[in-house]
Amino acid sequence: MKHKNVIKSKSFFFAIQIWHLYHYLVYEKKEFVLSKQILRSGTAVGAIIREAEHAESKLDFKHKMSIAQKEINETIYWLELLNEISYIEDVRFVKLMSDSDEILRIISKIIITVKHNLSIK
Repeated sequence: MKHKNVIKSKSFFFAIQIWHLYHYLVYEKKEFVLSKQILRSGTAVGAIIREAEHAESKLDFKHKMSIAQKEINETIYWLELLNEISYIEDVRFVKLMSDSDEILRIISKIIITVKHNLSIK
C-alpha cells in the first residue's frame, strides 16, 4: 500500500478551492486587489510544500515548511478580511477556514517534529 502525503494532498485541494474563490471574487464581486492577494498566498502553500519535498537538508526542509506556515497564516488573514467586508459567503468562509486551520496545524506539527529531530543529533 502506497503511503499518502496528507499535507501535500490537502494543500493541493485547498489551492483549488482558493482558485474557485478567486474566480468568484473577480467575476461575481468585481474585486481585483484582495482576490490576487488570497490567490497568491493560498496557492503558494502547496507549491512551497512541494519544494520542501526535495529540500537539500532537514534544515532546508524546516525553512521551507516555515514559509508555508507563514503563507497559510496570511491566507487566513485574507479570508477573515473578505468575510468581514461581506465578500465571501458564510458557508464558503467556514469551509475554507476549517481547511486552512487544519493545514496550519499539520504544518506546525511537522515543524515541531523536525526541530525536535534536529536537536537530537
